[in-house]
Amino acid sequence: MQQHHVMAPRFQVKFTMKSMEQELQCPVCKDIVKQPIVLPCLHSVCLMCASEVLIQSGYPQPELPPEPNSPASTPNMRSPRQMRRPMPKSDRVDRLLRSGSGTYPGRRRKDGPPPLMLFPCAPCGRDVELGERGLAECMRNLALERIVERYRHTVSLGSVAVMCQFCKPPQALEATKGCADCRASFCNECFKLYHPWGTPRAQHEHVQPTLNFRPKVLTCPEHDQERLQYYCKSCQMLLCSLCKLRRVHAGHKIAPVTQAYQTLKDKITKELNYILSNQDMVLTQITQLESAVTQTEVNSVSAKEQLSHCVKEIMALLTERQTMLAQALEGSRQRRADALSSQVAEKRSLLEHAGLMAFTQELLKENDPSSFVHAARITHNRLAQSIESMQHFALSADPSFRHFQLDISRELKLLTDLNFIQAPFAPVIDTQRTLAYDQLFLCWRLPQDSTPAWHFSVEFRRRGVVPGGGARGGIRGGLAAARWGWQRLEEVTGTCAVIDRLEMDSVYVLRVRGCNKAGFGEYSEEVYLHTPPAPAFCFSMFCFPALMTAVLNCQLPCSIFIALKTLSVNVALFLFIHSLSTLLGTPVQLLVNANF
Repeated sequence: MQQHHVMAPRFQVKFTMKSMEQELQCPVCKDIVKQPIVLPCLHSVCLMCASEVLIQSGYPQPELPPEPNSPASTPNMRSPRQMRRPMPKSDRVDRLLRSGSGTYPGRRRKDGPPPLMLFPCAPCGRDVELGERGLAECMRNLALERIVERYRHTVSLGSVAVMCQFCKPPQALEATKGCADCRASFCNECFKLYHPWGTPRAQHEHVQPTLNFRPKVLTCPEHDQERLQYYCKSCQMLLCSLCKLRRVHAGHKIAPVTQAYQTLKDKITKELNYILSNQDMVLTQITQLESAVTQTEVNSVSAKEQLSHCVKEIMALLTERQTMLAQALEGSRQRRADALSSQVAEKRSLLEHAGLMAFTQELLKENDPSSFVHAARITHNRLAQSIESMQHFALSADPSFRHFQLDISRELKLLTDLNFIQAPFAPVIDTQRTLAYDQLFLCWRLPQDSTPAWHFSVEFRRRGVVPGGGARGGIRGGLAAARWGWQRLEEVTGTCAVIDRLEMDSVYVLRVRGCNKAGFGEYSEEVYLHTPPAPAFCFSMFCFPALMTAVLNCQLPCSIFIALKTLSVNVALFLFIHSLSTLLGTPVQLLVNANF
């Protein structure tokens, strides 16, 4: 019985660590991350995977040395009693991990800067810009590496032994210590031999034996050996003491990394405690989601039966349409089921022993401020989004299929033309009502068999100046070579539009297209309107005395354009215009502008 109680916590820890395996997977190779680097989008990926992805994307092949401590690169260690072996060199590996995939081979000093690298990030579903230096700007995720190492040790339960790298096989002993400075694992005797008392090597940092050594702290990728001691809140990035002095960070809110570490750690701790203290809410929401999934399946079956019943009544004309509607229904069911299932999976990740919670608890064990801040931002964002989803919980899809029930009373009459909504047909310009004065008055209509339009888009541009004047509409040739870009009147709700602020004695090209739920339709035929060579008079009825005086004094041209600004014109006003035309023998053209 006592042994059972001892094994239970151990099994619980193993179960918790195992549940967060998904959080430790590389999005490229789908395996546990190895030497992870943080992309600008805050996602982590294996260094080798990132290099291979860039190579497959057409970028130059990076020069990567063999992985340290791998069987292919680790020579047979001789016993320190027989021959002293030089200390393991890790400078090249360190330079690689700081510089990413390396520089372009054969690049000359006179050549221009390399093109920007774009990394296709699978979790983001988009290309992430790495910059000119490529992976050099992506720092290693040391906190994630430590979590992975603890995960491997917990899951394997010590089944994989780390052997001393300086003992001669087959008499190699199991390593008992690791040296972070030497980046090697030693047995007790070899460790004493390579770290004599009273020498600088005796001050090296001792760690647990491992096959994956990493830098002790994060250093600046641009300034060698400079520790990242600051955090720019504006840019949300770690800075060294030299990067802090750059002009790009002038005026930004910069805080010590220890302060950012404590602030972010407190926020994540509160978020984790909130989710863990509201497990009942998570379970309730999961129950609702599972019920919604069941209701979706049941209601979809009922909707299919209703659809089949309606189809039987109109089978003669609806056979071809049945498959289309069934596919639409099935697609909706699939999308809703996928959305609800995804929401269930998201809520399951918030359970106490789920991946995200276990990963967050392990992340909080990180004590290095810079490593923690560097790795914890995306976790903070995910936890905040999870809390927001919990507090404003709603089903991601409606399990009801009420709007899929068919009412065939109207469709029986229109079955021949039954179809999904289509964009409006090309409008027809009404040339009888379309006029050109100092403004363009454009009118149109939709064909009778066209679907309705919610609104229209009127486009126009100046075609050029026609020497000697010309007709006001239907001009097709003889135009100047000057052309202008299209201008638009958006969301015109009627079938008429007024275009003002135009050049005199110019030809304008106009076209119209309608829009509804299906989108924009085809353009109408282009029409050409010619504005008059002189401005048209535009005034109210109270200005006619001044007009009479100007006409009698011969101060107006022979052809008079009169534009009335209102439809409230009485009979006396028309009689006055007629009398004016008879008295002068001058044609008076009347245009009523009611803004249509």
